Amino acid sequence: MRTPLIVTLLALVASQAFSVERKPNIVLLLADDLGWTGLRSFGSDFYETPNLDRLASKGVSFTDAYAACTVCSPTRASIMTGMYPAKLRLTDFIPGQNRPYAEMRVPEWTKGLDERHVTVAEALKGGGYKTIHIGKWHLDFPEQEGQGPTAHGFDVSHDKPQGTRGYFINESTVKSMGLKSNYSTDYLTDKAIEEIRKAKSDPFFLYFAYNVPHTPIQGKEELVKYFSEKMDTYAVHKNPTYAAMVKSLDISVGRVIASLEEEGILDNTLIVFTSDNGGLTQRYGKHDNFTENLPLRRGKGSAYEGGVRVPAIASWPGVIPEGVKSDTPIMTIDYYPTFLEVSGVSGVASHNEYMDGESLLSVFEKPSQMIRRNLFWHYPHYHAGGDGPYSAIRSGNWRLIEFHETGRVELYNLNKDISEVHDNSKINLKTRDQLRNRLNRWRASVKVQMPVPNPHFDPDRETEVAKNQRMTVGSID
Repeated sequence: MRTPLIVTLLALVASQAFSVERKPNIVLLLADDLGWTGLRSFGSDFYETPNLDRLASKGVSFTDAYAACTVCSPTRASIMTGMYPAKLRLTDFIPGQNRPYAEMRVPEWTKGLDERHVTVAEALKGGGYKTIHIGKWHLDFPEQEGQGPTAHGFDVSHDKPQGTRGYFINESTVKSMGLKSNYSTDYLTDKAIEEIRKAKSDPFFLYFAYNVPHTPIQGKEELVKYFSEKMDTYAVHKNPTYAAMVKSLDISVGRVIASLEEEGILDNTLIVFTSDNGGLTQRYGKHDNFTENLPLRRGKGSAYEGGVRVPAIASWPGVIPEGVKSDTPIMTIDYYPTFLEVSGVSGVASHNEYMDGESLLSVFEKPSQMIRRNLFWHYPHYHAGGDGPYSAIRSGNWRLIEFHETGRVELYNLNKDISEVHDNSKINLKTRDQLRNRLNRWRASVKVQMPVPNPHFDPDRETEVAKNQRMTVGSID
């Protein structure tokens, strides 16, 4: 339990940024494994996302938005704390994968969100907000599974009902609870709307962490049928079941926004939508490609843009201009300080000095404004998609990746080569060395955990282990 002193510090309210009678509500909608082109307004040629496209038309779309990691748990931790996953030492999805014969031995990383870190939910709660969590958490230590969001500042939390297999709630539960749908996304949306109605009289923070469109790829039958009948084999996106999941996500977002409007609080609500990492593109066993992130290279788990660049939208009537785009690079570490500033909750509590993110409020108000800084990634792990440990930096239009198995670096000019095809590391030597030095300095400053050579490295056994892990992909977590 936290001491009363910390609670008192969190309760301080000192910002003069907004002198309004009521603080704005904050709604964060987080998709799971939705790639950069996963929305129609972000380039999909098959998925249908009219509600999210409408949200984009009412606010700002960030073309260069990033997740803090190429997999989910670290990104979620970055949202909760405003810190880089490397600083938290929470650098892989929980509980991670065991790769005893890989070329590198991964570090002893932290497999859960340590309660010593004050979360954005705790900060906002201390500032008078009702805090609501819906859906996926995925930040508990394995031995503390079930502790959940209410141990980290959320007043209430709803997850899918017990016994749900994949996305489908079992029929006995549907009957006993009197549910109208057996699809868990619909159920969670109902819960979100219930909580909005309960909290409408006071400012609230709603964190709706969707499961869709993460594996297993399961869509509602009528939607799968609909997309199967309109599928274009020449399209970039052509998986009808995946399309059905994206459609369910979009319908849910539309329902949440409609409920805010019905309760008369939409005009005083900041809505942010994004994803926790790129779309899953690798083939797993008998599974075909689930989606594509083209023109980005690769997808979830990889070192390239397809693993970390994600769609992001922010809408706030009267504050954010409508239908604009911003190409300033942002990251999930930025949402915590942003929510502190827009809510007026003071940032004097001691935990804030450790945050790596920057408030996006100035960009919300003037989307043409740029935030000039470097962004970093550190993933000292192996992923089932076949990818290995790496670190990366984005500085201006340049992105440098260092692969830890070999020490090889690659350098790309994203302004000219968004697909990361043309490696400039042997051409632009000065830029390469500058970025590598910046990356090294950052790693030293946050004391990152590095992988080390594995004395038990066995290529044949590693290949078999990796193959088996790819075959077993399919958990909703």
